[in-house]
Amino acid sequence: MRSCIKILCLAVLVPSLRAADEWKPAPAPLMTRFAKDVSPDKVLPEYPRPQLVREKWQNLNGLWQFAPANADEKPPIGKNLDGRIFVPFPVESSLSGVGKAINRLWYRRTFTIPGDWNGQRILLHFGAVNWDAKVWLNGKELGEHKGGYDGFTFDVTDALTKQGEQELVVGVYNPIDAAPQPRGKQVRKPGGIFYTSSTGIWQTAWLEPVDKHGSIEMIKIVPNALTSEVTISWEARGGFHNVLTNISILDGERVVAQAGGKIYKFTVKIPDAKLWSPESPHLYRVRLSVGGETGDEGHSDAVESYFGMRSISIGKDDKGVTRLLLNGKPYFMNGPLDQGFWPDGLYTAPTDEALKSDIEITKKLGFNTTRKHVKVEPERWYYWCDKLGLLVWQDMPSGDRSIGPNSPDIKRTSGSAQQYETELKAMIDGLRNHPSIVMWVVFNEGWGQFDTKRITEWTKNYDSSRLVNCASGWADRRVGDVHDFHVYPGPGSPQPEATRAAVLGEYGGLGLSLKGHLWNEKTWSYRGVADSEDLTRRYERLLRRVYELKEKPGLSAAIYTQLTDVETEANGLLTYDREVVKVDVDRVARANRGDFSKVPQIEIVVPTAREEATKWRYSIERPAADWYKTDFDASAWREGEAGFGTKGTPGAIVRTEWKSDDIWARREFELPEGPFDNYLLLMHHDEDADVYLNGVPAVKVGGFTTDYEEFAITAEAKKALKKGKNIIAIHCHQTVGGQYIDAGLARVK
Repeated sequence: MRSCIKILCLAVLVPSLRAADEWKPAPAPLMTRFAKDVSPDKVLPEYPRPQLVREKWQNLNGLWQFAPANADEKPPIGKNLDGRIFVPFPVESSLSGVGKAINRLWYRRTFTIPGDWNGQRILLHFGAVNWDAKVWLNGKELGEHKGGYDGFTFDVTDALTKQGEQELVVGVYNPIDAAPQPRGKQVRKPGGIFYTSSTGIWQTAWLEPVDKHGSIEMIKIVPNALTSEVTISWEARGGFHNVLTNISILDGERVVAQAGGKIYKFTVKIPDAKLWSPESPHLYRVRLSVGGETGDEGHSDAVESYFGMRSISIGKDDKGVTRLLLNGKPYFMNGPLDQGFWPDGLYTAPTDEALKSDIEITKKLGFNTTRKHVKVEPERWYYWCDKLGLLVWQDMPSGDRSIGPNSPDIKRTSGSAQQYETELKAMIDGLRNHPSIVMWVVFNEGWGQFDTKRITEWTKNYDSSRLVNCASGWADRRVGDVHDFHVYPGPGSPQPEATRAAVLGEYGGLGLSLKGHLWNEKTWSYRGVADSEDLTRRYERLLRRVYELKEKPGLSAAIYTQLTDVETEANGLLTYDREVVKVDVDRVARANRGDFSKVPQIEIVVPTAREEATKWRYSIERPAADWYKTDFDASAWREGEAGFGTKGTPGAIVRTEWKSDDIWARREFELPEGPFDNYLLLMHHDEDADVYLNGVPAVKVGGFTTDYEEFAITAEAKKALKKGKNIIAIHCHQTVGGQYIDAGLARVK
């Protein structure tokens, strides 16, 4: 936003610290290129609250003193602490300079108040502190805040000394996953889909002066794209009452609408309103000033904000299918899962440019949406989504314990439920003006899910301007605006309903590990791929299927897992350090837009059970060691039609029942003239499978699929293929759950 307010920022470090000498990043497995732009005298200098901008402020980011703390320990008032921590980076992060887990700690620093702030009230703001924060100024306790994702403010005026240094002390406790508070994916022992915790001050801390009689505490902006109107209301802090309010709406530098009076809520008509969308993210500026008389003294406050004129709803398309509607028209939402972790800053991006870059590459890849997964970002991230044009599904960070897809809602303790609902409300209050946010995701799968119907209906009533997703994946309770389905790798779709659109909240998970860009040498993914070309090709195939599901049964949105790698999870389209985009950007962008004109077609050469009944020789008893070689005699093995497995296994076409732990199968097939370098294996496996072509290892995979998928064949196995007779041999090992094996060959045309 281009602001008419000239923002004056003062940054003051603890005077006793020599910043350049006192800080360096702690050792970390991986860093981003943005880390080099971070220094104690230049750390996230941007005004942190773009929806409520004031002229004067003082940034408190930088080096603070710190020390580990014990429970019930008195605050270190008047005492220097031996440690140094770089705010606002979590204590566990490299950029904090500490780089280790400390779940209870003290922060301390001093600052001075500029002389031209005299006679005003002074506000102390924290963007977010994880999780329980107590704050003292000059030995006076200001208060306590519990909540790791929302901002909070103290009026510190009465605790200030008349002149000189002011001493600020913050005590923080973060139980991480030892307590039921909302925490997203933070755990004490990271692994798999759960990651390193982010304890302490992790968003900007700052001061600002306001009028001594009162100030604007909150502004609420609700656009109505259907009527070209916007409703703006505000709430006061302090003694403001019966004051004159003036509102100006600007398109660039041009005032397009105005309103005023001694009221707190206005509805303004916007002439020839320009709608906000990812394709045209037009923002209107808002100037709000209040002023009047209290006794013989004048008082006033002024802020800047902005909004986008857009609507989000559900409704029928021209075929009667329930769809997501943006600005009254069906709009297919396509985006990645975005977890918002950074290898050097964890919850905190190194720079504002880093935040912006994630959104820019998301747009460049052809996405119009992103799902912010069980984390809340600093407001600057949402500003860039608003500015650049990216729809956001905003998850409420989950807490409590995980449950399975068929489990009932958990029974929370009253304190646990109250804290969840308190933080849910705080999240909505803090982010509700951002036009990019179009959906609140109340629960992720079954993680800590409780009172789903009540919580969903409360959310919808509290913010009727957005869609509400009762649970993304797993434990749907048939409430809210969408039925959200998860499948890996997928894709798949639930059936659209009369009052709920069908969406795919997670799918994909194609993994590619790139050496030199790994948090840990041991990585995992939902489905491994061979290289960048294989990843791109498989992504194109997934998206072709996504767009088929869009037509039938009527899928309205798809969220691909995921934008970047995170710690040991290698499912990203980008590496964790954001240095490498693993896919062909142009090809992925075309696929995301539904353009498959340049995507090669797949021609089936050796059919699977989907195409026809094919006969194989098979054994459920361990054969000789050379069972997979071309000259092995399998005539004594049983004969049966593929596929082999148990009925009810997802995606399986079972013609021959197989219930043992292992099966070995062979099949002879004919191939036409080559070349064979464009051949792929088509296979549905549950679970681990080893595949040989003409006695040469071709594919080795673990885990299971839920449908037929394409697998890259090793170069050696492709060379072994020939015109005429060929042999495919497969060993499949099963442990628990459903089981299935079947395969064929295809070529790219």
